[in-house]
Parts: sequence; C-alpha cells; structure tokens
Amino acid sequence: MGYEWFVSLRYLRAKRKQTFISVISFISIAGVTLGVAALIVVLAVMTGFHDGVRQQILGNVPHVLIQQQGGAIDGYPQLVKTVRQQVPEAVAVNPFVSKEAMLLARGNVAAVNVKGIERGNKVFRQPFFQSTDEQVQAALYSGSDGPPGIVLGLDTASTLGVGLGDTVNVIPPKFNVTPFGLIPKMKPFRVAGIFQHRGGFLDAYFAYVDLRQAQQFLDANGQASGVEIELVSFEQSRQVTQRLRDSLPYPYLVSSWEDLFGSFLSALKLEKLGLFIVLGIIVLVAAFNIATTLIMIVMEKHKDIAILRSMGANSRSILQIFVFQGLIVGSLGTALGTLLGVTLAGNADPIIKGLERLLKVRIFDQAVYGMERFPSVVNADDVIAVALTAMVICLLATIYPAWRASRMDPGEALRYE
Repeated sequence: MGYEWFVSLRYLRAKRKQTFISVISFISIAGVTLGVAALIVVLAVMTGFHDGVRQQILGNVPHVLIQQQGGAIDGYPQLVKTVRQQVPEAVAVNPFVSKEAMLLARGNVAAVNVKGIERGNKVFRQPFFQSTDEQVQAALYSGSDGPPGIVLGLDTASTLGVGLGDTVNVIPPKFNVTPFGLIPKMKPFRVAGIFQHRGGFLDAYFAYVDLRQAQQFLDANGQASGVEIELVSFEQSRQVTQRLRDSLPYPYLVSSWEDLFGSFLSALKLEKLGLFIVLGIIVLVAAFNIATTLIMIVMEKHKDIAILRSMGANSRSILQIFVFQGLIVGSLGTALGTLLGVTLAGNADPIIKGLERLLKVRIFDQAVYGMERFPSVVNADDVIAVALTAMVICLLATIYPAWRASRMDPGEALRYE
C-alpha cells in the first residue's frame, strides 16, 4: 500500500478536535447508502410491475396475431399449415372466431367478446374456480346433449349472477328475419368454467366457447377471425412478425403483442427511467456532502499538505490522497447501499405484509393490481448500473477539492505558522 492510501485512511479517523469532520464523513456515507438502496428498491419494484403487467397482457393476448383486412379468413387450415412450416419457434398455432355480444341471465346483462377457440388453448392454463383445466375442457368440448359450454371471467359471472352449470343467453349483433320483423338471434349456453380475475381488463372482456359452436352460431362456417401464434418466448415476437409480414402478402395483417400493447409497456419503461433520474438526485446530494467534507479537510490539513510537499511529495500524490479519500467514502456508501437495497428488494413482499399486519393498514391491494404478491424483481443490470452511477458521481465530487489541495503553495501555507 502506498503512502497515499495510508494518509487517506488516516484522515478519515478524526482526532478529538476534528470530530465534526468525521461526523460529516459518516453522514456522507449514509447519504450514498440510502440513495443507492432507494434506487435499487424502486427499480426492482418497477421491474416487477412491468413483468406483472406484461404477464397479465400475455395471459389473453397472443404473441403474434394474423388477421385479414376487411373480414374473416377463408381457408384458414391452409394458413395454419403454412405458418407452422415457416415458424419453427411456434409452440401453438390456433385459429379463432370472435364477435362482440351481450350475455343475458337472471335479468342481468353483460357485454363481452365471445371467442371460439380450440382445445388446448393457453386460456386453459390459467386457474379456474372449483374446477381444473381438464374438467373445463371436457365440459366445453364434450358435445353432449343440452346447451353448449361457455367459459366466463369472474367479473362477468358476478355481474350476471351465475355460477357453474347455470345457463346464460348469448345475443350477438345478428338478427333473424321473420314475418314479425327482425328478431335478435339468441342461443343458451351453459357455464362450464369461471376463470379467476387477475386484475387485467382483458379477463372480464372475453367469454370462450368451442370453435365449432362459434362458427355455427356466428354464421362463420369455414372461416376464422384470425390465427394466434404462441412462441417459445415472447421476446421472439418482433422477428417472427417481420418474417411473416414478408411472406404473407396483403390482405393479411400480422401484428405482435408489442404492436397491440407495447405503448403501455413503453410508458412503464419511461416511468422507470424518470424515477431513476429523480432518485439519482439523492446520490448527487450525498456527493455534494463528500465534496464539502473534502473541502473542509483540505482547509483543516493545509499545514500537513505543506509539510508533505516540503518533504518531496508532488502535486500528483496530494491529488491522489484526497481522491482516494473520496473514493473510500463513495465505495463504502455504494457497497452498503447495494447490500441494503438488494436485501430490501428481495424481501419486499414479506416486508410489506409485515408492515400491513403491524400498522393495520392496506398498503398493497392484490385485488386492484391483480398480483398475488408485491412485485419486486432484482435485475443484475439495474444493480450494476446504480453502483457504477454512484461511484462515478462520488469520483466527480472529489476532483475539485483534490485539485485545490494539489495546487496549494507550501510557502503560503506555512508563512504565518
């Protein structure tokens, strides 16, 4: 260890007359610690919310969607076959039929999008009330006598006042021509399943039926409203979408989930960046404390600096002494803040629940956000970015005081001593 490090460490240990400077040093370390910890926790929470919202969106939205301009897709089986050949990343390629409709039951009305889907659709991977996905699919595709099955969201079922096994009347925007005029087309369906509400608006908007039943009921025999593609990873949607756009000519329209809801997630990313900048000011304030501490030490140690210069220490060594001192404060604060922030972010859910029990208040309402636990995901890149930013700010804060110390004239400093 060079003498520059030794002198830097010695200046951090205050003598009796310099206790005030030592206290300011500890305040600077605490400021950097709190700033770094706050940044890590907030970024982890924002990342958790971002992932939670994305999961809610992708619960009912396909990774890639193919539709046809101006109407339904005729001969969709050939399109499904072509997509499966061109997209090896596809886990599932499912046609569907959808149409807005009204549901009527027990004098109650609800507006939904009736969607005809095939067996094995990813919709059946979400939790259902009082039944499993196998039971729901068996009831929906049984083909037994009686009304066909329909799967509703919890909000829709609550609005209609129905439960499993009850009957609802589906009224699409189609009419039968009779001698008495136009009569709305209506068909009874039996509730085969109710999926749990996760807070997303899409959960309450869709009602699912068998694809064949939907085609017959909505006068779409041999047609599909679109084709949904599920990929191995949602991150592949952009390149797959571009590939399909190049291979499928007009009038086919190919959209990724980012095209449909990407603007909302982009707003969350922008909010995350804004919070990073705002909370970074906390670290900046702590860096000003470091600069203030070093300036006071330079003023206090002007005799020591002059003696060192007279003993042969050059200006570069004096500069290094005070830069090292600032880096020690910044490194301690950054290390402690990183440890504190990662610990708090990693245990955010039990901490929030503990505070709720202790204070008897509701801090995080799971029903509102549709998430089972408080979202907090520690991203290694975010932690590294926060630590590097804090270290750079602390380093910049040491430059001016260290430069002033290195420019001090030993003759002037000792003239009146």
